[in-house]
Amino acid sequence: MSFAASSLAASPLAGPLAGPLAGALGVPAAPTAAPGGEPLLPWADKGSPETACGDPDPTTACRLVWNISHNTDFTKFFATWLDKPLTTLLLIIITFVVALIVKNIAHRMITKVTLRMAEGTMSERARERARTVFEGSPALLNKRRAQRAQTLGSVLRSIASVLIMGTALFSILGSLGLNLAPILASASVIGVAVGFGAQNIVKDLLAGLFMLLEDQYGVGDFIDVGSAKGTVEAVTLRVTRMRDVNGVVWYVPNGEIKKVGNESQNWGRAVLDIPVDIHEDTEKVKEILQATADEMAADTAWKDLVLEQPSVWGVQALAGDAIVIRVVLKTAPGKQGDIARELRERVKRSFDEAGVTVATPAP
Repeated sequence: MSFAASSLAASPLAGPLAGPLAGALGVPAAPTAAPGGEPLLPWADKGSPETACGDPDPTTACRLVWNISHNTDFTKFFATWLDKPLTTLLLIIITFVVALIVKNIAHRMITKVTLRMAEGTMSERARERARTVFEGSPALLNKRRAQRAQTLGSVLRSIASVLIMGTALFSILGSLGLNLAPILASASVIGVAVGFGAQNIVKDLLAGLFMLLEDQYGVGDFIDVGSAKGTVEAVTLRVTRMRDVNGVVWYVPNGEIKKVGNESQNWGRAVLDIPVDIHEDTEKVKEILQATADEMAADTAWKDLVLEQPSVWGVQALAGDAIVIRVVLKTAPGKQGDIARELRERVKRSFDEAGVTVATPAP
């Protein structure tokens, strides 16, 4: 820096430019007056930045203006009318830019973490070996993990944006000279009032947050919340949207869900209670049911959806003139209804071939 200033002073332009530029560079300025005492620049005045700025501790901007111009009137004009507005504007721009950079960094970090949650750490060999196994399979777990990670990522990015931009806003308001104490006090009072008036909303938000963290259900699951039953179409922190079998869309506040039954998590079970005439041979009926269920489980169209060998549990009830025999199949999640309907059709055909009479149990 000293070499640059000395080189400038030795150059032919040293007279008119060395002083202002050297001062701007933060080194002792070259003389702005000729050897005879006359100033080389017509606007160059004698004095110091403290005198020209009218402040014993002038700002960096005012000192820079004096070092470049060496004009007392222009420096006073800048200090009076432009110094504080330009400094405040520059501070606002810097604060806003820094807030945007921090927000983008936070969003990238949140996205990276949630993507890692979605990908998991399971090896490709394990993924391939258990691809069609639905109970705890990598394919299913990764799908549910991706749903939860996507929702949590969106929530965390929103929270980060509010915190970062809110902090930047308060910093900008402070730089404008506003007293933040009354604003914060008023915000606290308003927050308490809103908290009392919006208790249900707060309850919905907290319930939705814990629901997401605990992975109780996700988009695509078939759930029963008591007041409604259907397929989940959307999940937010406040409300769950689901569509029932009739096509009706239900909006259920998360805080109103006291219990939830999920028919799509890990695996399902098709349970069929088959009523037959009380005079039928139960062992014969059980053999027919077992053979029919095994045949369906071995069928190419259904073998990937039936996870275990079907089981005939036996006589479930005696109802009037009927014997109720139960058969169960462990199924892929959400497929128990399809499998139950198909098995009923096959059982009807098998009973017709074997001459077994289906009875109507007493109410």
